[in-house]
Amino acid sequence: MTNNDLMVLPDVQSSLDRRNLPIEKVGVKGIKAPILVKSAAGAQHTVADIEMYVALPADKKGTHMSRFWTLIESVNKPFCPVLLTDVMAQMLSSLRADAGYIRLVFPYFIEKKAPVSGLSSTMNYRVELIAEAKDGHTTITQKVAAPVTSLCPCSKEISKYGAHNQRSHVTIAAEVDTNFPIDKQVEMIESSASCPVWGLLKRSDEKYVTEKAYENPKFVEDLVRDVALRCQDEPAIKAFVVEAENFESIHNHSAYACITHRKNLED
Repeated sequence: MTNNDLMVLPDVQSSLDRRNLPIEKVGVKGIKAPILVKSAAGAQHTVADIEMYVALPADKKGTHMSRFWTLIESVNKPFCPVLLTDVMAQMLSSLRADAGYIRLVFPYFIEKKAPVSGLSSTMNYRVELIAEAKDGHTTITQKVAAPVTSLCPCSKEISKYGAHNQRSHVTIAAEVDTNFPIDKQVEMIESSASCPVWGLLKRSDEKYVTEKAYENPKFVEDLVRDVALRCQDEPAIKAFVVEAENFESIHNHSAYACITHRKNLED
């Protein structure tokens, strides 16, 4: 036996499996890695939780797990919907698969100025980029969640003094096939709320936020409908899911609403 013979190691993953059971998703999850993300200011550094899977045919014993990590480590451009489409194509080619799934979850940061004082602070938003490939087609979903203020219209109407308000989380999961700015999704949410929120406020800003919300009351139903109308008006968004959760200040539960819509060719 030569040294070359010793170097040839068996490829067990590629061996035949006789149980005749295909696997819908097999791969890796729980990867935490630094990435670049496309932003309005250029490339933003952040850290993502990543999961990557492919479909495995019934006759294959396993997939090559190291190739997922190798692929994600090789990406040196800012992530965005178009780039994620390319990454999906590379993953399917590398693992000889006809279906796959990639999901990145990361904090995205926007510097905001307080409404009166102009004081700058950084807000973080939860973003997910999801790619799903099946039957020769790849779907990209860009999901953005933003906290806002909502003030109850009913409380305002029936109360002699003030009205109860709460912090709300609103999410847009937008199906896109071109790059769509994350900042734009955040703006669509914040402009539809009773009032946005900021990381840092002075007293003059707090007065503005309180009065702005009081002048612009919104039920959770109002939130999802107003955000959905913004999504319908965006040509880049092909389909969307809008969700809103109000963390009620006078109840020990949340109020929730959801709208799902896929645009027709006429839209």
